[in-house]
Amino acid sequence: MPFQKVQPEKLSAAVTRQIELLILRGILRPGERLPSERELSDRLGVSRPSLREAVAELQDKGLLTTKAGAGIYVADVLGSAFSDALVKLFASHDEAVFDYISFRRDMEGLAAERAARLASDTDLKVIQTIFDKMASAHLKRDPGDEARLDADFHLAIIEASHNVVMLHMMRSMYQLLREGVFYNRQIMFKQRTTRDTLLNQHRAINDALQARDPEGSRAAVEAHLDYVKASLSDQQKAEQNEKIAQQRFDHEKAR
Repeated sequence: MPFQKVQPEKLSAAVTRQIELLILRGILRPGERLPSERELSDRLGVSRPSLREAVAELQDKGLLTTKAGAGIYVADVLGSAFSDALVKLFASHDEAVFDYISFRRDMEGLAAERAARLASDTDLKVIQTIFDKMASAHLKRDPGDEARLDADFHLAIIEASHNVVMLHMMRSMYQLLREGVFYNRQIMFKQRTTRDTLLNQHRAINDALQARDPEGSRAAVEAHLDYVKASLSDQQKAEQNEKIAQQRFDHEKAR
């Protein structure tokens, strides 16, 4: 008969599984510090030895890491998504920028469509809250804040799509974007017309999501990223034209 005696689960195994799920679902993020051992054992309702056993196992799995005198942290589980050589290759070729935007268009359009159907009411409140912060930052004209909130807004949509594979994949992609590997997003916020257009595009995305309109959400994301792609192309052309004009100017001065 295919039956086996049920074995009681060790407390450390239950702790391990709970922390694994929090990391898998993107609730605990790479680099995030866990509460102190005393606080964490109290929250989980387990003894410190059981907690230490679970932490040791998660360290062996590469999911947690400790820093001397600083505590326990979620490991940089996104760090291995791309090799250093590939990251450098991305950064040195404009082709990668436009392929990246096209990839985002496809993936985020799908995520927005899923989020409109599958997001909980709380997911939508998170997206609305971030958009409200974007609107406030828009008035302050701080490119750094606007760029950070832009990333948070898009990642919140991906989180609301409730696909853990997409979530971790896109987080790794956004990490490279934050580091300026694909393009400097702050440049997009320098011109008033561009800033206003971008905010209105995010408003359209948010409105469609709050209305739970899958097709409208996807279309709004796709229109936004088409605009980003065209704007970056125009920017590159303008920079190239300026280099040529500067060469002409330098030559004319020397005559």
